[in-house]
Amino acid sequence: MHLLGIDFEDWYHPELVSPHVPEEKRIPVMFKGLEKILELLRKNETVGTFFIVGELLESNPEINDKILDEGHEIGFHTMKHTRLDEKKFKSEFKRELEEFERLTPKKPISFRAPTFSLNNTSSWIIDELVNNGYQYDSSVVPAKTSMYGLPNAQESPYKISSKNIEKDDSNGALIEFPLLVTNFLGKKIPAAGGFYLRTLPTKITKNAIKNYEKQGIQASIYIHSWEITPEYMPKLELPLKDKFTTFHNIDDTYSSCLL
Repeated sequence: MHLLGIDFEDWYHPELVSPHVPEEKRIPVMFKGLEKILELLRKNETVGTFFIVGELLESNPEINDKILDEGHEIGFHTMKHTRLDEKKFKSEFKRELEEFERLTPKKPISFRAPTFSLNNTSSWIIDELVNNGYQYDSSVVPAKTSMYGLPNAQESPYKISSKNIEKDDSNGALIEFPLLVTNFLGKKIPAAGGFYLRTLPTKITKNAIKNYEKQGIQASIYIHSWEITPEYMPKLELPLKDKFTTFHNIDDTYSSCLL
């Protein structure tokens, strides 16, 4: 059995977009696309975890019931899609955990770091998650990119601790489900979702999953809410590289998920 995460974020949350959107223009609209996402999962007879940015539940609490009634799980994706390694975030995170739990009818047990920002600087978060009853995390990408990644991390699920985030720790109380990676042109790269899922040939991703299956490894894959509801994602003018990373093939993502 493989694992699917829906990173439920609004149009202004992605790291490459957020700096270009002033606070007064951050109006949530992604809730309008939730039914489309749920219908896609129904068509594929798939159940997943919705890692939700907490502030979206504040503005539209009905999101909770719509997701839970379909048998999906709700996980935590911070309150405002903040990188874990940002300055001062450590002092705010405990309050965010309490706030998110107050907003959800069922106690959350799963977490994903925005922009996969779990690293040696932010590993403190694991103790906070354990102390608050969380059971698993899915924030490790065992490949290096310009924005994230732990290339030496284990590729199969393992127990993680604040002292050891890359390999199995028998004393760890939190299970880590690393994101799918593959080898492409002699280099290990992410293959689980986002830009890589939109850019790599579908055959590459399918072969990566098959390779995991041969090894008896669960493949963890993900997709952003705004990638399958691009009608709610304004095509902002961004620096060329950031624009390509954010919007490349975004209009074809939904149809490719039906294959």
